[in-house]
Amino acid sequence: MNSGGAMKSVLVTGGAGGLGAAVVTSAAKEGWRPGVLDRRRPADGVPWVACDLADTAAAEAATRRLAAELGGLDAVVTAAGVDVPGRLATVDLLGTEAVVRAALPELIRARGAVVTVASTLGRRALSDATAYCAAKFGVVGFTRALAAELAGVVGVALLL
Repeated sequence: MNSGGAMKSVLVTGGAGGLGAAVVTSAAKEGWRPGVLDRRRPADGVPWVACDLADTAAAEAATRRLAAELGGLDAVVTAAGVDVPGRLATVDLLGTEAVVRAALPELIRARGAVVTVASTLGRRALSDATAYCAAKFGVVGFTRALAAELAGVVGVALLL
């Protein structure tokens, strides 16, 4: 609970499945109110805004809408991602950034936290995974720079 006694809230991208769904379940067990941005509906009762994060304008609008529905944000976990093999398909570097940018006023107000999820392929290149590696290298660099920019204001962590 935050100092006002209200339940803390966390926005989870990709919260309908995989790692994101596990974060939603864990957050709820710890007394947080999770909300999800995903193309698919999450578990029953979890606030959700349908969103394709590849559309950055839609991602920002969905983030603001979910933040309002949750009564603010204390944390963001960017767990959305698709591992699609390919040499150079559409490289989406901006979904994570769009969500964080839209959530930032709430996170600064709450002195909250951002957790981004990348991959070991954000540190090393792999043949036939150019698009995926580029996206994950981008998340790693974005998170490191964000941590420097927001030091002492918003906590920032990277999961590989």
